Amino acid sequence: MTETAWFLPYCLDVPESALDDLRRRLADTRWPDQPKAASPTDAGWSLGPPVDYLRELVEYWRDGYNWRKAEARINQYPQFTTEIDGQRVHFLHVRSAVPTAEPLILTHGWPGSLVEFLDLIGPLTDPAANGGDPADAFHLVIPAIPGFGLSGVTTETGWAAPRVARAWAELMRRLGYAHYLAHGGDWGAAITRELGLADPEHVAALHVPQIFTASVTEETADLTDPEERRSVAAGQRYQYELSGYAAIQSTRPQLISYALTDSPVAQLAWIVDGFMHWTDATDRPEDAVDRDAMLTNVMLYWLTGTAGSSARFYRDGAASWGQPAQPSTVPTAVAVFPYDIAVPIRRIAERNDNIVRWTRFDRGGHFASLEEPDLMLADLRTSFRPYRLGRG
Repeated sequence: MTETAWFLPYCLDVPESALDDLRRRLADTRWPDQPKAASPTDAGWSLGPPVDYLRELVEYWRDGYNWRKAEARINQYPQFTTEIDGQRVHFLHVRSAVPTAEPLILTHGWPGSLVEFLDLIGPLTDPAANGGDPADAFHLVIPAIPGFGLSGVTTETGWAAPRVARAWAELMRRLGYAHYLAHGGDWGAAITRELGLADPEHVAALHVPQIFTASVTEETADLTDPEERRSVAAGQRYQYELSGYAAIQSTRPQLISYALTDSPVAQLAWIVDGFMHWTDATDRPEDAVDRDAMLTNVMLYWLTGTAGSSARFYRDGAASWGQPAQPSTVPTAVAVFPYDIAVPIRRIAERNDNIVRWTRFDRGGHFASLEEPDLMLADLRTSFRPYRLGRG
């Protein structure tokens, strides 16, 4: 790594006054009614997070959840900020002690954060201490997307996936990494793919759980494979049932930002709904994702006031939705989790992507690194082995 004046060390230290304000707001919540279901289609989570569930979760958030414990866990890892393209970027930079470790940049999406990758840091940087082979070690760079979490709010519009990818290429250049690997999910998958287009001379390979342009929502005569029909079913459910948040964030992000910035319960509900419906949870999100991890993720939006700027990311990126993908030559591994909101189809992905590995799992959903970290860890290690420096 090249140490330069580009980077400022960072330590997460939230003022106690901010936590007191949060507890006060949670205690003063004005709750909506919960109508009695007139039909099965109106029961459970079909209208949004049930009031009884959210009341219970808010009570735990206020009186049981320990932010300082989460803060201390994040602060175990070296953190820095830098300015790229006029925007502050926060990132973890965790170097492995293994001399042959390969640089790997991990990118979250919405409504995710660095929390998605915390369980992977130890096994990826120190495989030997976690039952793995030292030859699979990585140096990790884990940035927050501009407008999300610890990178802070964006001060202007125009931050879409291609611009972030160019920022990531500059970040890796400043860190002195001339050969590196990249993984990301949700918007992180789109940014990771764009990173391969922006910096193909230095990006050795990509790993993503989604290729959104290779997912489909309409039945066609070609779709005879059961996995392809699963893609249709997932796409239709997302389009007709689950995409309301995206419609708002891609058209009127400022509209929803008032509620999410002022009310922690609104911010909680807005995010928790995704953790429920985008995973293989059955009765509550905690069936798939640890409750404290989910709340820490919400805290990174609440404490930084980035609800509005993260919502704007949808509007800034909406112009590219439905457009043909620019062909990519970077070797790409795809990990398909069955309960994701977007299930790609390989033969469609191969039209514009250099697919070198395609793994189908029997469990897990959109937040795979949180839901099934062991599966994600094993697939990252296997997928990237051929592309380590000197092996490809």
